[in-house]
Amino acid sequence: MSVAKRWGPYTQMSSLKETGPMIIDRAQGVYVWDEAGRRYLDAHAGLWLANIGYGRSEIIDAVALQAQKLSWFSSFGGFSNRPSMALAERLINLLEPDGMGSVFFSNDGSEAVETALKISRQYWKARGMAQKFKLIGRHHAYHGVTMGALSVAGITLNRQAFEPLLTGVRHAPAPYRQHCTFHPNDSICSLACAREVERIIQFEGSGTVAAFIAEPIQAAGGVIIPSRDYLRQVRDICRRYDVLFIADEVVTGFGRLGDWTGSRYYGIQPDLMTFAKGITSGYLPLGATAVAPHIMETFIAQSQDGPEFRHGNTYSGHPLASAAALANIDIIENEGLLEHAAQMGDYLHRQLLSLSSQFSALVTDADCVGLLGRVEIISSSEGAGKRGAKMARHMLDNGVIVRPVGDVITLSPPLIITEPEIDFLIDALREALQAVGD
Repeated sequence: MSVAKRWGPYTQMSSLKETGPMIIDRAQGVYVWDEAGRRYLDAHAGLWLANIGYGRSEIIDAVALQAQKLSWFSSFGGFSNRPSMALAERLINLLEPDGMGSVFFSNDGSEAVETALKISRQYWKARGMAQKFKLIGRHHAYHGVTMGALSVAGITLNRQAFEPLLTGVRHAPAPYRQHCTFHPNDSICSLACAREVERIIQFEGSGTVAAFIAEPIQAAGGVIIPSRDYLRQVRDICRRYDVLFIADEVVTGFGRLGDWTGSRYYGIQPDLMTFAKGITSGYLPLGATAVAPHIMETFIAQSQDGPEFRHGNTYSGHPLASAAALANIDIIENEGLLEHAAQMGDYLHRQLLSLSSQFSALVTDADCVGLLGRVEIISSSEGAGKRGAKMARHMLDNGVIVRPVGDVITLSPPLIITEPEIDFLIDALREALQAVGD
């Protein structure tokens, strides 16, 4: 048996023994091409992140120009570089409505979340409340692959092989209306899942709970879209019990929902926010953890020698990644991509509702917020996830890339997508539904 040289992430390597991986050779706009020259509409934006589309010379040029001047230097121990300083200022200006005051850079979403969890625990120690160390995540949540991020995440299959994980972590039900823990056969939402967060805090003792973490929309869990009031209620609960609220914006940030952040879309101000993916639209790896002023002030006020926060990544504040992010933000602003994403999201929503009506015997839910959407179908007699996988393969054969999560087809196309391209996506969905429904 030959052994693959490259071990792919989240990949069933045994299935590639005969065919090998699908090689993506080039990309432009909302399309990618394989090595055989076949074109695909990327309705998943690579992995929820190619927000401004592929092949943008503005970013390529900005990175090349910065590389000629300074490709990298450490940010440890008081060193820095101008692109990362400029990016920090730009981000805090953008995030002022979200209540953020400072930002810590890392390499990706997992590290951004890991940073937020460590900040949360040390914050309470700095305030003399070391017993506040417990963390609350949610079922179906995805927060990354590092041990802390995985511990607060709630996708069972992702966790099992690496247990035992961090102690002191609890999980609340997700606001999954289609599979409600409390009202499984009732379309009425009572927001019992929000009150369950309060019950967990009360049971554990508010004096022991450091933070609650939530994606505004749970992307990798199946694009779980909460009711409008859910996040506001949970935010109020956390404030009432003096529990930090971490908003994981790795997918929902930088225009995905038609606003700069999912927190802003849902009308909340968290204590900490995590970003990655759309911050550079995937042109270079970059993660960021933003904190409210009271967090940073607490750390600075600590009386000690050496760093207040003994944490960092080698490539934190990388000048090339920072240059890419600055150019990315310019494009989002200059091309009005927030407004465009909201408009295209409205159009996609109408088309999904029409599709759901046409296949009402097969589709249990079709919805989106901005350009983050879902089509959930009834599981087949072969087992859960079989129909979703078949739909994704059928769509790939018809020139559209999507990501199935069980029997949910998740959608997150680049924000530059147009109505004709959405029509092409919907046609591919329709054909796939017809194929799996026969």
